Amino acid sequence: MNSTNRQSSYSAYSLEGETDMKERILDESLIGKILTAEEAAETIIDGMTVATSGFTPSGYPKAVPLALAKRVRNTQEKMEITLIAGASVGDELDGELSREGIIKRRIPYQTNESIRSKINRGEIQFIDQHLSHVAQNINYNFIDKIDVAIIEAIKITEEGNIIPSTSIGISPTIVDKAKNIIIEVNMSQPLELEGIHDIYTIKNPPFRKPIPIINCFDRIGSNYIPLNKEKISGIVITDIKDNVRPLAPVNDNNKIMAGILMEFLDFEIRKGRIPKELLPLQSGVGSVANAVLKGFLNSKYDNLQFYTEVIQDSILDLVEAGRVCCASGTAITPSPEKLKEILLSMKRYRDKIILRPQEISNHPEIIRRLGVIAMNTAIEVDIYGNVNSTNVLGGNMMNGIGGSGDFARNAYLSIFFTESIIKDAHISTIVPLVSHHDHTEHDVDVIITERGIADLRGLSPKERAKRIIENCAHPDYKDQLREYYNRASRRRGHIPILLNEAFSWHCRFESVGTMKNDTGGKEYELSSN
Repeated sequence: MNSTNRQSSYSAYSLEGETDMKERILDESLIGKILTAEEAAETIIDGMTVATSGFTPSGYPKAVPLALAKRVRNTQEKMEITLIAGASVGDELDGELSREGIIKRRIPYQTNESIRSKINRGEIQFIDQHLSHVAQNINYNFIDKIDVAIIEAIKITEEGNIIPSTSIGISPTIVDKAKNIIIEVNMSQPLELEGIHDIYTIKNPPFRKPIPIINCFDRIGSNYIPLNKEKISGIVITDIKDNVRPLAPVNDNNKIMAGILMEFLDFEIRKGRIPKELLPLQSGVGSVANAVLKGFLNSKYDNLQFYTEVIQDSILDLVEAGRVCCASGTAITPSPEKLKEILLSMKRYRDKIILRPQEISNHPEIIRRLGVIAMNTAIEVDIYGNVNSTNVLGGNMMNGIGGSGDFARNAYLSIFFTESIIKDAHISTIVPLVSHHDHTEHDVDVIITERGIADLRGLSPKERAKRIIENCAHPDYKDQLREYYNRASRRRGHIPILLNEAFSWHCRFESVGTMKNDTGGKEYELSSN
């Protein structure tokens, strides 16, 4: 649905019921700050830095961004802002504002087609950051100022504090640092969300202390975001639901990769390297990650613990099946179908779910302490174990690194999944050298494709190359990879590489639409471009 049609049925003074408002805004002194979305949007002007709640994409403001986009569209005024959010947000925010030319700079992660196109055309400056660093960089004043914070809430307490909705992200940090705050009280978000949040913030060095999380289910903070009421410039009442993304159906390759993962975990238990109850699990966002997690539904594993970023459908299904004792993250991001269930029956999940700020959910200290098994997806992997998660053909941004680096660099086990071929087999995801590095060979333990698994622990680059080619590459490309590696290995060096051919596969695809070297002879010449 085009987000211009996703308007709220609420306005400032014509609520569907006075009782609804009294349940949501308990501090009566704030009633006078209720504005329409249009009035709140008027406080945002050209050149501002605007920071919002929201994380992949849930719990983000909707009514005010829609009103801002409409204002600029109708008035044709010049408006360029820097937009910061916890991660990706919905089309009402990233999409509408980017299409109207309002976003000049965006930090740190996105999944919206409109904003992605403008990033790749150079019309928006995109700063791709590890998600655990965003709040920290704001607190360190690496980001100079935040003029306005827009936060979605389910409720404002008697003391004037914020109860957030389906995500936390960077909300505590920007509420603290922003000059002015707009709160969107979203009536469509269930009040039963109250109690699942655990708000804990970190002091800057030299006053930083250990984060006292020993188990996934430890609660160390409050269930609200503290708020200086003097900074509230407006409260907007809305009922626009999260514009969550559908997940692709589970395909045969997903099922095969899930089966390979289960066999690998069984093997690690037999070897005594992980306990039979497993260690806490992390899973990246998206359809492949969600599909692989579904493998746990038919597994022997119970009492699963998740210490992750995003709680997607598969984790919610596992909670329903009684297989999860705790799921800790920073956002609940279901599919549209699952969202309907959550809105109607949040009580089924609330005892198992904890939402934390992303600087806690993604913090290296906790990931390392808990021994998290990290499971993320790759755009491509090279034969030496380097992973590209962000840029297609080296320079075309897809979404961003997100939290995958936070987990991959610090996990007990770092596992990456990818199907071995895409685009009707014209692209091999196993290549001589990745066209962009996000996760180096030093941060990658295991590669899984539908063809098999490559356990890279304890292997030299040459040993890794042979294992990845033989175990993970698609048969259509296996001989081609062997041929490249054999010629490269005749050169001296720790990592065999042919500099003039390392990206020839990508160049061939750009030139003729396939990575296949059908001639069976020498590699594609870069000079042919």
